[in-house]
Amino acid sequence: MNTPIVEFVKKYIKSNIVRAHMPGHKGESVLGCEQFDITEIKGADSLFECESIIKESEQNAGSLFNAHTFYSTEGSSLCIRAMLYLTLLYAKKEGKAPLVLAGRNAHKTFLSAVALLDFEVEWLYPENGTYLSVDITAEHLDDKLSKMSVSPVAIYLTSPDYLGNTLDIKGISKVCKKHGVLLLVDNAHGAYLKFLGNSQHPLDLGADLCCDSAHKTLPVLTGGAYLHISKNADILLSQKAKIALSLFASTSPSYLIMQSLDMANLYLSDGYREKLNAFIKKVDVLKSDLLENGYTLTGDEPLKVTINAKHYGYTGIELAELLREKNVECEFADPDFLVLMLTPSLKDSELIKIKDALMDIKKHEEIKTTKLPFCIPKRVMSVRDAVMSLSKTVKVKDSIGKVLSTATVSCPPAVPVLVSGELIDENALSLFEYYNITECEIVVDIIPDVSRYNTPT
Repeated sequence: MNTPIVEFVKKYIKSNIVRAHMPGHKGESVLGCEQFDITEIKGADSLFECESIIKESEQNAGSLFNAHTFYSTEGSSLCIRAMLYLTLLYAKKEGKAPLVLAGRNAHKTFLSAVALLDFEVEWLYPENGTYLSVDITAEHLDDKLSKMSVSPVAIYLTSPDYLGNTLDIKGISKVCKKHGVLLLVDNAHGAYLKFLGNSQHPLDLGADLCCDSAHKTLPVLTGGAYLHISKNADILLSQKAKIALSLFASTSPSYLIMQSLDMANLYLSDGYREKLNAFIKKVDVLKSDLLENGYTLTGDEPLKVTINAKHYGYTGIELAELLREKNVECEFADPDFLVLMLTPSLKDSELIKIKDALMDIKKHEEIKTTKLPFCIPKRVMSVRDAVMSLSKTVKVKDSIGKVLSTATVSCPPAVPVLVSGELIDENALSLFEYYNITECEIVVDIIPDVSRYNTPT
C-alpha cells in the first residue's frame, strides 16, 4: 500500500526549498521532527477540503476498514463531536427529535457535544457495573425502546470501555435497526478489533458510525484517530462528514499526525493481522499466569489486562505505584482497578518484565470494602443549560444541594461520575470522595427544580 502523504513530505524535504510559510520553526530541528512538520502548502492537500494525497490516504484507510474513513488529528474527541453533528443532521432529515439514548459511561467529550448541539439525552444506567462500565444488553435496549413515547434518533455506546469490557454490538445493532435508530459507538480503544481472526470492529457488527483512536492501540502519534461511517448508512452521513469534522476542528491540523496515520495504512496492510493475533496469544499466556498467581482479572478485551486490585489485597493506585518502582507504568489506576494496555509494539522482554513485576508483588489479604453502588442522580437542568450557565469552583464538601455545571474530570478515564445538570446529593458526594475528587464546578444562583425533569429508571 502506498503512503502518499509521507512520500510528499520526503520529497519536500529533499527539495531544500525556502520555507516562507508556517510553522515558525522553518524545519530547523529542536525535537528532531521539525523538518517533517509542514502546513497546507501547494501539493500538500488540506485535511478538510482534500482532493489529492490526503484523500488518497483516507481512501487507503477506508479500504482497510471497509468503511468511509476520515482522519482526525485531534483524537476521537473531534470524531465524537462530528458524529453527534451528523446525527443532528440526520434527525432533521428524518423529522426526528434530537434525542439520544446514551450509556452513562460516555466520555466527557460526549457531554460537550451534547451541550454545543443542544441534544436531549436519556441515560442508560449500569445494572451491575460501575460508572466506568455499563452492562447494556440487546434485550434491555429492545424493551426500553419499545416503551418510549418519543423514539430517539440514535443510541450512543462506549465499547470497549476503560476496563476492557465489550458490549454485544451485533445484537444491539439488530435492535437499533428494528426500531429505526442509528447506532453510534465510541470505539476509541478498539481500532485493532478489525484485525482479529474474526473482526469484532463495531462497523462489522452493525454500527452506523464509530470513532477509533488509532493512537491508543496502533503505532500512531497521539491525536491520530478515525471517523468511520458504514457503507450501509444513510449517504447523508458520509457526504457531510468533512463539514462535521471541520466545524469543531482546528484549521491547522497536525501534518505530523497525518503522516503517522498514512504510515499506519502500510503497517496494517503488511502482516499486522498475523502479528496481532500472535501477540494476543502471548497476552493470553500472561493473563493465565497472573490468574494462577492469585490475581483476579476482569474484562474481555484482548489487549487489556485489567486487575481487580482489592482481591489481591491492594488498591489499584497502590499496585500502580509498586509497578512504577519496578519501572513499569500502567495506563490507569483507581481505588478498584489497575489497567495495562498492551500492543504488538511491546517486545517479548517487556512482556516478561511486566509479568515479573506483577509476580514479585506479594499477595495480601483481600480488601473487603466493595465498590460504591451507582445511584441514579436527580436531574434538574439540561446538559446544555448547565454547561452554559455561570459557574464557580467549590470544595465538594460545600457542594451538597448544588447543581453540577461542567464535569471537570481528568483523562484517563475522562468519564464523569456526575453529569452536568444533576443535583449533588449525599450519594454524589460519596462518589466524589471515593474517587478523590476534591473540587467541582457548580451552577451559580440557581434553585434546583427537581420536578421539571423525569429521571429515567
